[in-house]
Amino acid sequence: DKAAAHLKGGAKKVIISAPSKDAPMFVVGVNEHEYKPELDIVSNASCTTNCLAPLAKVINDRFGIVEGLMTTVHSITATQKTVDGPSMKDWRGGRAASFNIIPSSTGAAKAVGKVLPSLNGKLTGMSFRVPTVDVSVVDLTVRIEKPATYEQVKAAIKEESEGKLKGILGYTEDDVVSTDFVGDNRS
Repeated sequence: DKAAAHLKGGAKKVIISAPSKDAPMFVVGVNEHEYKPELDIVSNASCTTNCLAPLAKVINDRFGIVEGLMTTVHSITATQKTVDGPSMKDWRGGRAASFNIIPSSTGAAKAVGKVLPSLNGKLTGMSFRVPTVDVSVVDLTVRIEKPATYEQVKAAIKEESEGKLKGILGYTEDDVVSTDFVGDNRS
């Protein structure tokens, strides 16, 4: 309903940059082929969902995901407090973001179930907001249907990052830190 106000104001299309309960949701590399031009309001999910969904898709397509837990270590955002103060959401959400690791909820695992229906209800997730200004990471731990070694899983991810998901999914074994990814346009 809030997004529709933009259409009334003259916008031709609205892209919501967060998961939506009722707008169709699309993640590039996962389900963007389902987009139809007649849709006026769509969701591009969240940054965490855009990171998680391509990775989950590769693992699910190759090995089948039975269940999984994702954890995101997420840079602070504009919704967090710079100093301790009240939060409408929860007590921890009101704590100063610039010098705390703040456990938080995330809707990314649920959103993946919307863009990859075969994973609906199979993933759960949690988030830690950390005092960095850019770059976040997702850790995905899954139980898979088909037997596979760690090396086989890594090889599948690397292959997809150099193939169909090139420019979307990245792969490295270099000794990197978060700032090495500032400006990286892959999800």
